[in-house]
Amino acid sequence: MTHFTVNDSIKRRERAILVGVLNPETPETLAADDPLDELRGLAKTAGLVVVGSLIQKRQRPDVATYIGSGKVEELKQKVEVNSADVVVFDNDLAPSQTRNLEKALGVKVIDRTEVILDIFATRARTHEAHLQVELAQLEYALPRLKRMWTHLSRYKGGIGVRGPGEKQLEEDRRLVEHRIRDLKQKLAKIQARKEREVASRGDVATVSLVGYTNAGKSTLMNALTDAGVEAEDKLFATLDTRTRRWHFRGGGQVLLSDTVGFIRNLPHTLVASFKATLEETRRADLLLHVVDASDPEAEHQVEAVEAVLAELGLAERPVLLVLNKADRVTDRSVLDVLSARAGQSIVISAATGQGLNALEAKVRALLAEGDTEIEVCLPVTDGRLLAFLRQHAAIRDEATDETQLRVRCRIARRHLAALAEQGALIQSDATAAVAASA
Repeated sequence: MTHFTVNDSIKRRERAILVGVLNPETPETLAADDPLDELRGLAKTAGLVVVGSLIQKRQRPDVATYIGSGKVEELKQKVEVNSADVVVFDNDLAPSQTRNLEKALGVKVIDRTEVILDIFATRARTHEAHLQVELAQLEYALPRLKRMWTHLSRYKGGIGVRGPGEKQLEEDRRLVEHRIRDLKQKLAKIQARKEREVASRGDVATVSLVGYTNAGKSTLMNALTDAGVEAEDKLFATLDTRTRRWHFRGGGQVLLSDTVGFIRNLPHTLVASFKATLEETRRADLLLHVVDASDPEAEHQVEAVEAVLAELGLAERPVLLVLNKADRVTDRSVLDVLSARAGQSIVISAATGQGLNALEAKVRALLAEGDTEIEVCLPVTDGRLLAFLRQHAAIRDEATDETQLRVRCRIARRHLAALAEQGALIQSDATAAVAASA
């Protein structure tokens, strides 16, 4: 398997030819504009110098080389004329297709997934992120490792007649599979710890920023919380989740999390390995789906993010579509088209501050929809439970008799379980006289 390291390409500034194959499923707008625009951004982020490109329209990929034989010859000429070091496909290649292309072109060939994985590797800062990226890389490499030595099949046989290549393959496979198991165990412990940490914040509402990479999530978080998180005009500037307190004007606060950006055809191995990082998103009371409204591909980027959220089991989570970078939008009808996709949306510019007050009001209103009116009956001597109510609920009325205190209040539904655990008798539209012992 060809191993591509971004750090090496940065040092040498490797020259790259980009290749894309358009099929009947390719969105019309993507095909009409620059189909390789996103790949060009990935290549730039990876430190490559793009010196040429090639696009082919096909009903289905060629089994041997993905592109047709004529295009392979055309690509070979481009490689020679431009002194290219690497060819980057916008499509995922089978191991056999990569081998055949490298043999025909005389340079290394990589696909979109490998570029994304290597970018993630260079952007990882924490121990957790390094583990997650390594797991994704190994799971991507394992099936390719298994097929590297198929030409050695003639050595197969009984004990004593197997060839050295096959023995080495088996050893390599065992080492990779062992490392994958080890990484999954370590990440499972991290996942369990993250779940405990996030669950322990149940007394504060949580809001998570999600969206396409480079949509402006980190800039928005800085504008709302003065978090000072890195906000670069680069793909995947944020890999590790950051959580800060967002203090509302006039009182109140929520925990706001900034997460890794998504992208079209995000490798499934990355989605799986980053589940611990995305725990904040999985437990959030509200998702703010941040969209770069000025991007011509904004609508397809929304679809890509929705697909990843569905893969994470978050399709039914409450979402507010946040149309960012409105100051760059020249055709206002674009905002109307994007808004029509969502049940709830708002237009802002995190860079200029436009619409941020309206965003705060909208978030407060949406979070309030999760509140419920209840009446709580508790002993007059239970100061701890009364303090809990006064901290987390909007108290409407209190009435006291000799032994009991009745409190009518509005409170978030997520606090009902905590009240019941503390021995409160709760009556509401959703719960009819539910009692639980402490």
